[in-house]
Amino acid sequence: MEMSKTDSELFRLLTEYSHLTNNQADNEKRAEILGLGGRRIQVAPGANIRIPAEQVGKNVFIGLYSYLNGDVTVGDNTLIGPHCSVVAGNHKFDPATGWFSARTEKDGDESVVIGEGSWLASNVTVTPGVKIGKCTLVCAGAVVTKSFPEYSILAGVPAKKIGRIDPETGKYIWENEKEK
Repeated sequence: MEMSKTDSELFRLLTEYSHLTNNQADNEKRAEILGLGGRRIQVAPGANIRIPAEQVGKNVFIGLYSYLNGDVTVGDNTLIGPHCSVVAGNHKFDPATGWFSARTEKDGDESVVIGEGSWLASNVTVTPGVKIGKCTLVCAGAVVTKSFPEYSILAGVPAKKIGRIDPETGKYIWENEKEK
């Protein structure tokens, strides 16, 4: 199938939008194109955001090739690093057919909440039903399968609380370290 000149130009622009330029101005333009503009939101190249605009707070950064899908809420002042996956919903096994459903099916509250001021470092996965408290740091590569309170520091697969952040001083307090 041959593309028209208009189609070729649209394809070029889509490719540029999806894969090139990772700077503040272009990241804000991507947010605007996705209907997230006007709230200091930045969307890095390749990010796939399939959640309603009103569920993304102000001053949010969504990193390179990250994926947000379903009933996900992202609080204000949140950073989502590159290659993160945040999804609400699951595919269920159907014994009648012998395979998993092609569509997401609800099984209780599968919504995901990323608390205000949190940071998901690179390659973080957040599974359905998880509520992450405000100002929580999720370390690179963590897989968050349960909810955690505010000011937590999480790491591992599955993620465990390895520390907390003192909201008064900003100091990281590790689980194995005595408070001074």
